[in-house]
Amino acid sequence: MFERPRSGERAVLVYVSMGGIAQPEQLEEFRELVRSAGAEEVALVTGSSQAPDAKYFVGSGKAEEIATTVELLGGEVVLFNHPLSPAQERNLERPLKCRVLDRTGLILDIFAQRARSFEGKLQVELAQLRHLSTRLIRGWTHLERQKGGIGLRGPGETQLESDRRLIGQRIKHLNNRLEKVRRQRDQGRRARVKAELPTISLVGYTNAGKSTLFNTLTGADAYAANQLFATLDPTLRRVELPSRSAVLFADTVGFIRDLPHDLVAAFRSTLEETAQAAILLQVIDAQDEERREHIAEVNNVLSALGAGSVPQIQVYNKIDLLPDSEPRVDRDEAGRAVRVWLSARTGDGIDLLLQVVAERLGEDQVRRVLRLPPSASRLRARLFDLATVVDEVVDEQGAWRIEVKIGRGNFEYLCRREGLLSQWVDSAA
Repeated sequence: MFERPRSGERAVLVYVSMGGIAQPEQLEEFRELVRSAGAEEVALVTGSSQAPDAKYFVGSGKAEEIATTVELLGGEVVLFNHPLSPAQERNLERPLKCRVLDRTGLILDIFAQRARSFEGKLQVELAQLRHLSTRLIRGWTHLERQKGGIGLRGPGETQLESDRRLIGQRIKHLNNRLEKVRRQRDQGRRARVKAELPTISLVGYTNAGKSTLFNTLTGADAYAANQLFATLDPTLRRVELPSRSAVLFADTVGFIRDLPHDLVAAFRSTLEETAQAAILLQVIDAQDEERREHIAEVNNVLSALGAGSVPQIQVYNKIDLLPDSEPRVDRDEAGRAVRVWLSARTGDGIDLLLQVVAERLGEDQVRRVLRLPPSASRLRARLFDLATVVDEVVDEQGAWRIEVKIGRGNFEYLCRREGLLSQWVDSAA
């Protein structure tokens, strides 16, 4: 066993091509993650494998090579661009004699540095504790069993069991506090709906320019930088559209390839803004050669959050870095705007985006006449929260005939999540 050093900025990177196929873009993204965490890359150890080694992930020979590199260059932490099991981390730390972090641990460290709001800090701590709870049997010498002594002999409780119990209690406490924050967020969301303020959420791959676009659209001063996960905490600002109607723009955390499921779960309450949005603006780096893969990754995360059916507009950003590219709007066969090309940095094309948002919001308002039985009182209450109720009549049986004007996304949400049955939809008004 060994005691971990308190420092850990000098990093040895390990990248293994699984299946024997090298992917340079994944390696560059890994290096960008390391730079975003504030670590100094002192060496890169690469290799290829058809399948992970059960003990070391990389095989005993490669583990010896990493250990030699760490010793020669004074490495303080070894970072893997792969998920490691708790046993693999523990097995690697013995010969390497330094800390070992996998991709999830690295991203968690970045999140811990960037969280600013009370909710964001709670979410990061929750994700860290969940990750740590599976990795307690590691390299700390204090986790040995309690030694006997006068008055101390007996079954007792090991330090490991005590740590697990304390972590479990802290996780329960954090979940309770986050539930309160979630209820407050829901109340704020209902108030915005009642005020007829649709939310437009900016989503996209991290470092695509979401925060810069948000600042340009709203005049806000949200933190924006050329690094991964520059923004963790959601920010909302009111903006008036060319149609004179007001909307709320929301900036959210960026996504990344193979975003760990624990992180998606921890930030679910924050990312619920995307599922409840009237429109999603997927911000895309127009000059990025991997943009197709990044779009697919973002759509996968959106589907996992229940936001896959929310209307979406693709925003191709950074056209100022493309030769001979001008702001424009691309439309589909039906004439609906599906893509806007602009530069958030220079402001070129921002007026086109605002016009398209106003246009799409007008399209997505529907009127419906609903006939709800007396047993659907909870659904009726949600209708008043999510829709503009134009008229309501109660018949002799106590059923409600309700005419509503509602966003198409909210109507689909009621059908999908709140139990609005198709037979209760009488007609279009």
